[in-house]
Parts: sequence; C-alpha cells; structure tokens
Amino acid sequence: MIPLSAPSHHPTLWQRLLSEAYSDPAALLEALSLPLPPPAELAQLRAAAVRFGLRVPRGFVARMTPGDPTDPLLLQVLPQGRELLEVPGYVADPVGDLAVLSAPGLLHKYRGRRLLITTGACAVHCRYCFRREFPYSEANAAAGGWAHTLAKLRADHDANEVLLSGGDPLSLSDRKLAQLVAGLAAIPHVARLRLHTRTPIVLPERVDDALCAWLSAFPRAKTVVLHANHAREFSPAVVAACARLRSTGAVLFNQAVLLRGINDTVDAQAALAETGFAAGVVPYYLNQLDPVRGAAHFAVSDASALQLHAALVERLPGYLVPKLVRDVPGTTAKQPLHRLAEAVVD
Repeated sequence: MIPLSAPSHHPTLWQRLLSEAYSDPAALLEALSLPLPPPAELAQLRAAAVRFGLRVPRGFVARMTPGDPTDPLLLQVLPQGRELLEVPGYVADPVGDLAVLSAPGLLHKYRGRRLLITTGACAVHCRYCFRREFPYSEANAAAGGWAHTLAKLRADHDANEVLLSGGDPLSLSDRKLAQLVAGLAAIPHVARLRLHTRTPIVLPERVDDALCAWLSAFPRAKTVVLHANHAREFSPAVVAACARLRSTGAVLFNQAVLLRGINDTVDAQAALAETGFAAGVVPYYLNQLDPVRGAAHFAVSDASALQLHAALVERLPGYLVPKLVRDVPGTTAKQPLHRLAEAVVD
C-alpha cells in the first residue's frame, strides 16, 4: 500500500528552501557580485520577469561562479530583455499541447502513453521553458483530487504508461502525490510510471524520506527523467539525491535542452553525459529548443546541433550519447533530428 502521510501545518525543509528562492533579478545579480545594469536595461529584465516570473533556489545559485555574467547556470535562469522581442516562428504553444488535451490536464499525444499536467508550479523557472505560457489554471489534472483524471485513465485501456509532468510534479506535497500514485497503482493496465522533474537537480533536498516512501511503494516499473543541462548542476547533494531516487527502484534518465552559449560544445555535452552517468543517470534526450515565445536567443541551428552530435558519437561510447531530437506537433514520437534534416534534403 502506498503510504499517505498525515497533513502537516509546518513546512518541510524543501518547502522552506523553496520559499527563500530568488525572485528579483537585481537580488540575484547582487548575490553573485555582478554589477546592476543601467536603469533602462534593469527595467527590461524586470519586465521579462513580470511576463514569466523569476524563481531560482539559493542552493542552485551557490553553484554559479560569482562575478561571471556568462555562467552557464546563471544564463538558464536570469531574465533577459531579449525575451520581450517578438520573433517569427516563436509561439505560445510550440509543441501543440493544447491540441492533444483529452481532458483537463490530460494529454494524449503518443500511443500507450498519457501525460498528466499535475501542477503549474516549478522549483525553478528556466527561461527557455516550452510551457511558460501554458494555461495551467484551465488545464490541470489535480482538479477534484484527481478523481476525474483517474476515472479517465481507468477507462482508457491503451494507457499503459502514465507520465507525471507540469510544471514540475515534485512541487506538489507528498500527500497529494501519494494519493495520485496510489490511484494509478490501482489501475491494472498502468504498467509503468514516469516522473519528469527538474526539482532534484535544483533543489535536491526535495528527495526526502516522504518522497522515497511513496515512490518505493509503487508496485510496477518506474522511471524518473531528470533535467540537467550542464555538468556543474550535479553537485554532491544532487548526486546523493540521485542515489536516493535509485534506491526506490526507479531508473534515472536525463534529458537536456541544447542551449546557445550554455552547453552547445562537445566538451560541455561530454562532461554532462559522463558526470550524470557517474551519478547513475543515463543520457536520454538532447532536445532541440522548442520555439516558445521569448526564448529565441537560446536557439542553436540544426546544422550545428548535428555536427555537435556527430562529434559526441565519435568521442563517447554509445550508451553515453543522448538521442538528438525535436518535438514536432502532430507526430507520433519525438523526431530524430538527422531524419528531419534528411527529409528537408529529399
């Protein structure tokens, strides 16, 4: 039986740490001993943070290099005035989520798999997030205590794998997650559980005893897909959190996004793969940037991405090379980038 912990009015360690996260660009820059930009530029940063809020845990900031405005961890989370530019082809729903909603918060995109939008909250706000404009208040699987969502899944015998996503599911309390996972465990045809989360990377304290209890109790195959983009994200605390997740019986994978100026070199990608694998995390996907509005400055060309990936194949053993893919709306799976390139040539 999956344990349901008693509700508590006292915040846990991870909730307290999350409440202390940076939310103002100036405070974040000051914490890293970086000079504030001129007033007009700072106003743009703050305007970008109004459009898509800034949130970054202090422990993640502690991994950044003070005084370095090009730090690859900082660039993932610091708002930029460039986010306010309208760029052709960059849209609010870049992967076609809204077209595949079969119920509030339930996405039916690929055969055999169903994705639940469990919450709109995240432990960190990545500036390239493809769901930065998703209408979470209207499309949330948690409505009604999961009852409607679980009823839909019970009636859907093709749903043999359920993905928990968001936002970030680990932003929810363990009590809510235990309730959901217990409901999924009671559906015989749900053979696999998959949890997509960045929280253990940016807030490893989230992987506590309560989380491990309900995840361990899920009686079938389970996978945790982490999201790290740079080797320096694997701090000792993150490595320990990965070990705790593996102790639940979960298999750990990593998916990254290819980001210009952050991880778009062979050295950076090789270090990410090797560091993650040393922590028990298997490289899974290297995603080409989803063209979401406000993120165009992160884009790496397909030609550069393919060249980088080819160099990784030459450098690393096959099990350390992630699949280079793009999420194309209307397709039945993530598309290998080399096939898309071949189709363009043909």
